[in-house]
Amino acid sequence: MSSERKKTVTQAWEAAWDRGEFDALEALLAPGYRRHSSRTSDGTGQSREEFEAVIASTRLAFPDLHTEILDLVEDGDSVAIRWRSTGTHTGRLMGVPATNKAVEVTGATFARFEGDQISEEWVTWDPRELLEAIGVIHLASAESAS
Repeated sequence: MSSERKKTVTQAWEAAWDRGEFDALEALLAPGYRRHSSRTSDGTGQSREEFEAVIASTRLAFPDLHTEILDLVEDGDSVAIRWRSTGTHTGRLMGVPATNKAVEVTGATFARFEGDQISEEWVTWDPRELLEAIGVIHLASAESAS
């Protein structure tokens, strides 16, 4: 991966997720940027503004959020990012009051660049990891019951 692209992605990622500095995304995300996930099943994806709102609400629930990029792999205009996020649930999340529980979730983001900017991303992670960590669901007991 080009060291400049890797540096740009890493710096913007840390600024936005770890510190809530959304201006860092301006240079990285193209004007027509779209982010796709299982939560955007209608195919349109999220705009940059909607993505920033997701980060902001996540940071309210986890003010000590730390997201670490574990791997970055580039193939032409495509980049794969494997990441891990940790934090303490001290704020409301999806209607769930703070539990003060430490959480760790992992996932992957696949980005497509147009020039120096990301035009589209696909993110995949298992939200059940997060819900189990804060005590909303219990996967081990659900799996053993089947």
